[in-house]
Amino acid sequence: MNSLDLTTEIRVGHLCCGSGFGARGFRKANARVGNLAATFRNIGGIDVDPAGIRDFERFAGCRGTVLDLMDLEQYRAFHGAEPPEGWREAMPADIHRAMGNERPHIWFVSAPCKGFSGLLSETASKALKYQALNQLTLRAVWLALEAYKDDPVEFILFENVPRIANRGRPLLDKIQALLEAYGYAYAETTHDCGELGGLAQSRKRFLLVARHREKVPPFLYEPPKRPLRGVGEVLGKLPVPGGDPVHPMHRLPRLQWKTWVRLAFVEAGSDWRSLNKLAVENGHLTDYLIVPDMRGGVLGVNRWDERAGTVAGRSSPTNGAYSVADPRAPAGAGEYGQYGVRPWGETSGAVINVKSPGQGCYAVADPRASGSFEGGGKYRVTAFDEACGTVIAGSTTGQGAFAVADPRPAGFAGGRKHFEGGGHYGVARWDQHSKTVASSSNLDNGYWSVADPRPASIDGDPVSCLPAPDERLTCRIEALDGTWHRPFTTLELAALQSLFDPEEWAEFGMDGSSDSTWRERIGNAVPSDAAQVIAGVMGRTLLLAWTGETFMLSADPIWVQPLTIALSVDVPIEGREPIRITGDRK
Repeated sequence: MNSLDLTTEIRVGHLCCGSGFGARGFRKANARVGNLAATFRNIGGIDVDPAGIRDFERFAGCRGTVLDLMDLEQYRAFHGAEPPEGWREAMPADIHRAMGNERPHIWFVSAPCKGFSGLLSETASKALKYQALNQLTLRAVWLALEAYKDDPVEFILFENVPRIANRGRPLLDKIQALLEAYGYAYAETTHDCGELGGLAQSRKRFLLVARHREKVPPFLYEPPKRPLRGVGEVLGKLPVPGGDPVHPMHRLPRLQWKTWVRLAFVEAGSDWRSLNKLAVENGHLTDYLIVPDMRGGVLGVNRWDERAGTVAGRSSPTNGAYSVADPRAPAGAGEYGQYGVRPWGETSGAVINVKSPGQGCYAVADPRASGSFEGGGKYRVTAFDEACGTVIAGSTTGQGAFAVADPRPAGFAGGRKHFEGGGHYGVARWDQHSKTVASSSNLDNGYWSVADPRPASIDGDPVSCLPAPDERLTCRIEALDGTWHRPFTTLELAALQSLFDPEEWAEFGMDGSSDSTWRERIGNAVPSDAAQVIAGVMGRTLLLAWTGETFMLSADPIWVQPLTIALSVDVPIEGREPIRITGDRK
């Protein structure tokens, strides 16, 4: 910066601020027009969650205020009860106090999106609880406008999920009517925050951008798009999880053994539907054998004519080749083939006066169904495309074919449409970008596992048998592609959201100690890098307005006008008609 450069400050206020990761992006941003440069300063944030506010103050660098923005009717509908003693509706004066009695140049509003999210069914979204939560969007915008109606804020940025454009259409219409009444031009757009911030995830979000017509004549231009990155570019900078966690947010979950097996057989870049390709009979894989990964001759058996290894202090079968293939029969045992089982096509031994199974080969491998089941097919499972037998008075699984082989995933109704395209048990490739990090991101409800090619450091003694299907543990199963299919850790989800510099992972932390609450706040966050880019474009437009410029030629699309308009000056010059230059963009 040379001696002729001037620096100014752009103030930002945050409503429904959450943990302040969007504010962190604004804090890092800057803008420049000619010799005039701008830095950004957050002046305050409001949210109802005390833990979120504690995070906000850490990441935004300013004071936060715990305040419920609902009105009384919304509170009753959402909570199903009367508010506690001392509760009152927030008013514009409360907004002033929360902003330190300063006026922001930019309002950033990130209202709750649960009621509009596709993760919530259409029926559930119509419940009074979620309708009240949705109404908070309108009240938050009204408070932002009314608090500074005598000296309007230059920009308002309203962020939410894309589905708000459909489910929340009536609310958006009311919000736009408010904006027009207070003198704002606005536009609804949908952007991929991953492309704006150059993230390793695709995160589509709804952005309503409004500028005050009198204070900001220039148009606001869209930020440039950047290519998405592979998850490995980000996760590769973090330690490999496993063993004792090196960070409280970087621990692997203890999953059921059968879940680890499922993940191992999901093809990288795919989801649970990969499992349909496996050949399974009677609940067992027919084309694969899963055995513990043991080394050092664990459970080894020496031949009778082979020398043994070194006898160690702990010479048991589970930690070395400490067994032998002994060809000799135990003294007095096995002489008559005790407990022997004859194949169906083989002759029997001589029938003697003692003929119980424990006294010789007096058992047979009978391939026929038991006679008592004749015609009843007891415990039989009917195929999904097969007709059922007659329904009788005692129609239970022990009395006939009253079970069905249901190919649909369990626990999902309505044709399983949400499950079909939801990527449940999805595994992302190391060089593939992630899906949108949601507030409920877990391995069984989306692409929240990764095919990690790095060697793991899972400590512990070898085991002599495989775990029970429902036993919970942390383990590594090397998948068919040679990688470790494992869930994302909470720290990795935060990294995908650009909530911290991966090179400085040890310094990152959030309020509390619960992975589920951390993940909810991480999933609700606006990615910091995307917010930084958006702030830069807003800052550039503000500097143009403050220096008296009414337009600027730019190759970037215009944000608050249709994309077919290349340039337009909508502020009349005294004594002249407004100048309008239009044309299709090439």
